[in-house]
Amino acid sequence: MRYMLLICGSPHPGTDGCDDPLDEKTQAWVDEMTARGVRLSGSRLRSTATATTVRHREGELLVSDGPFAETKEQILGYDLIECADLDEAIEVASKHPVTKFATIEIRPIWPTP
Repeated sequence: MRYMLLICGSPHPGTDGCDDPLDEKTQAWVDEMTARGVRLSGSRLRSTATATTVRHREGELLVSDGPFAETKEQILGYDLIECADLDEAIEVASKHPVTKFATIEIRPIWPTP
């Protein structure tokens, strides 16, 4: 089953640079999970200041700058994994170094027909 790991937390100032390499612990996690064949893809996200929100309301297209909701925590990144079950997904997420300062939400993905 595929799961999306949503990495949520408070952004750290100055961490929006797309050329910043992953820290050693995170890179080690990426390498390990890729070698195990459970990590399919993932990336950090730029700050909510770069977000654009799109929605339709009463037949009108509304496009606005920024996220849909103002919150203290934001989605900082994601990883798409494929595991045998939720127990393995929890084990994979628990090894991610960001759990020391952020939260990882594990969401099963609906299979596409």
